[in-house]
Amino acid sequence: MKEQSCETKSAEERVNFIQQQIVDDLQAGKNGGLVHTRFPPEPNGYLHIGHAKSICLNFGLAKTFAGVCNLRFDDTNPSKEDVEYVDSIKEDVKWLGFDWGENEFFASNYFAELHDYAVQLIKMGRAYVCDLTPAEMREYRGTLKEPGRNSPFRERSVAENLDLFARMRAGEFADGTRVLRAKIDMASGNMNMRDPVIYRIAKVPHHRTGTQWCIYPMYDFAHGLSDAIEGITHSICTLEFEDHRPLYDWFIEQLQTPARPRQIEFARLNLSYTVMSKRKLMQLVDENLVSGWDDPRLPTLSGLRRRGYTPASIRNFCERIGLAKRNSMVDVALLEHAVREGLNKEAARYMAVLRPLKVIIENYPEAQVEELDAVNNPEDESMGRRKVPFARELYVEQDDFMEDAPKKFYRLTPGREVRLRYAYYIRCERVEKDENGAVTTLYCTYDPATRGGSSPDGRKVKSTLHWVAAKTAVSAEVRLYDRLFLDPDPAAEKDGASFTTKINPDSLEVLNDCKLEPALAEISAETAVQFERLGYFIVDNKESTPAKPVFNRTVTLRDNWAKKAGNKRLGKRR
Repeated sequence: MKEQSCETKSAEERVNFIQQQIVDDLQAGKNGGLVHTRFPPEPNGYLHIGHAKSICLNFGLAKTFAGVCNLRFDDTNPSKEDVEYVDSIKEDVKWLGFDWGENEFFASNYFAELHDYAVQLIKMGRAYVCDLTPAEMREYRGTLKEPGRNSPFRERSVAENLDLFARMRAGEFADGTRVLRAKIDMASGNMNMRDPVIYRIAKVPHHRTGTQWCIYPMYDFAHGLSDAIEGITHSICTLEFEDHRPLYDWFIEQLQTPARPRQIEFARLNLSYTVMSKRKLMQLVDENLVSGWDDPRLPTLSGLRRRGYTPASIRNFCERIGLAKRNSMVDVALLEHAVREGLNKEAARYMAVLRPLKVIIENYPEAQVEELDAVNNPEDESMGRRKVPFARELYVEQDDFMEDAPKKFYRLTPGREVRLRYAYYIRCERVEKDENGAVTTLYCTYDPATRGGSSPDGRKVKSTLHWVAAKTAVSAEVRLYDRLFLDPDPAAEKDGASFTTKINPDSLEVLNDCKLEPALAEISAETAVQFERLGYFIVDNKESTPAKPVFNRTVTLRDNWAKKAGNKRLGKRR
């Protein structure tokens, strides 16, 4: 029996711990039977594969329980935010296959309400203006083993705090000279509860509000209250926010907001051979170690899209890895497998020669060009067939020929016969070399009786090669992308070495004079194809032109890294 997908199972069949908690809330009659989630990115960078897990989860929960999911930008730090990031986030969420409809919001929508909430805390004696410098504040905060000390400004009167906060709002004070802090407990075992800052002065224009504000709420203050303002029922966060949950709940309880969201945490996605920190990704971009946020070697959604990863494969990957309550490392090979699995069914097959070696079939008519029948995808007959031109002069891969071949090399070598895919048996008769001794041309003969790739006399060959006819070949640039890092955990600090020292120097190889069958000239941008025997490729969505097609390798046909690591079992299985 076919297993039901996540989207078709009923709520009662859920085993996911977050789904179970939502089911419990619904059965208890909470939130009026509603489920309202949100995906709340900060617009200070591009989304990556880790965000995809959160996107799939939040929008998926809303769909499963017939609820609503908001797209809300937590834009409370204008010094690091930009409309470029807002636009890229919306594009990536849509590309991944999700639609928020009219439910697009910004924390900046609520700046006036958040300001009023802060004033309310001051009037309640639950917040105060503090003049400590950042260094002094860290000193007063204490440590995990020692309690903090009260700020000397903690007992200011309500009237004085209201006056100072109003003057902060009016722009009277310089950046960093004063902050508004919540008055909670400087001896709390949870460092987040030791009088956290909830407002700071920042005379920086905001990408949406301009210069209307010169004070901005801190993330911990704005995040939970924005949830409450929007009527969010379940605030799904990653594990690093678990220690922030008491503070999240404290603000909501003190202010008696009409909605009381429930925060639930899950383990974030960590991928081997990848960095997921937005700060580290930005460092790679800023230091020109990659070509930009959409570099196909990055785990950003725009990079994965440009590399040829499909939305469906990413969604399937996120579903398969599931949810956990503890952080762990997921093998990036699982993501690559999900991509291969999808492309194997969807991508049309073509022939391309990446490192061309000329072949001249001496007994083939010079002027003749014939059309041979080729299958577009053996996994899906509905994709039909195509015609591939065949002529006297061809290209094959340089690696498919050896002059002095070892015993187990079954491809072309002088005197050996091989099959050309969809075409004929050919035999290498002699070779031509340049002045340096490098082979430049193979002179072969063909057997006309073997058209279609089989011999009427029953003789067998041990190898089938792909090829491209020289006369009709399309020249293209092909970029062979590989994993960006050599270390499976590049973010781990070892011996003080920066993660940038672990970059794979062979993560990109550019081949400039590849030969493709002519049908590939008609492929549109972002169309995935399989180059037979070579891997899955996609037309680059940024730099490819009709005059100069550019193809990016998405993944190889199998996990080559398993072999590199000596894992013969994994390499054979894939």
